[in-house]
Amino acid sequence: MGLRALLLALMLLTAADEAAARTPFQARCEARQLGLDTDSRPTWVRVEAHDSGYRVDNSLSWRSLTRIKRGRAGDFVLGLTRAESRVAISLEGAIVSDPDTGEECMLPQLGVSLSYLPIVIYVGSEFAQGSCTYREILAHEMRHLKAYIAYLPKVESRVRETLGLRFDGRPVYAARGQALTRVQAELDGRWMPFIKREMGKAKALQTGIDSPGEYARLSKVCQGEVQSLIGSTRREPSTSSP
Repeated sequence: MGLRALLLALMLLTAADEAAARTPFQARCEARQLGLDTDSRPTWVRVEAHDSGYRVDNSLSWRSLTRIKRGRAGDFVLGLTRAESRVAISLEGAIVSDPDTGEECMLPQLGVSLSYLPIVIYVGSEFAQGSCTYREILAHEMRHLKAYIAYLPKVESRVRETLGLRFDGRPVYAARGQALTRVQAELDGRWMPFIKREMGKAKALQTGIDSPGEYARLSKVCQGEVQSLIGSTRREPSTSSP
């Protein structure tokens, strides 16, 4: 027997074993999932990322921004980009009960929304809008903004793939009255933390932007305006994303 024929035979045997192991109730639940039932409501996972935009805030001094950042002693912060993520999961789905066994299955329909609150870009109030230093600081912070926005489609794809493997086309079985609770507990205990961790990885991308070389460059731009304003004896300035 050739290799392909052998693999096919093994697959058929496995499928036959699985079919034999399914109870009539599980077969009926899966028939609804596959659209073979007239009242079918299949499972699905939908993930959407939303760009909520940004705003520029010039109301805080560099001293206030430094206190917000809480960096090393002697650091001073000229600009800051703050991004606060939001994750929302909606859960719906039909529940099919089996009075004979006391079992039920749920066909989860998940909607996941990923977004940031409008991202806030701060530039120290000491720097006049339109001035050379203001433009340099703002340009640096815009790099942080673009990194956050560019990351959203990536985390959207990752979350969709991961949750799809778990829920898409997979009924959830439980004792009667427990399926919804079981799915919600799994979402809260496992998948919400996972999604928040994935969203949080965007901050790791900011470290490449806030390099020592970039700090050194900003401390010397515009004929030393920063050093003249803040004092040349302090450490090099920081413009960053917390």
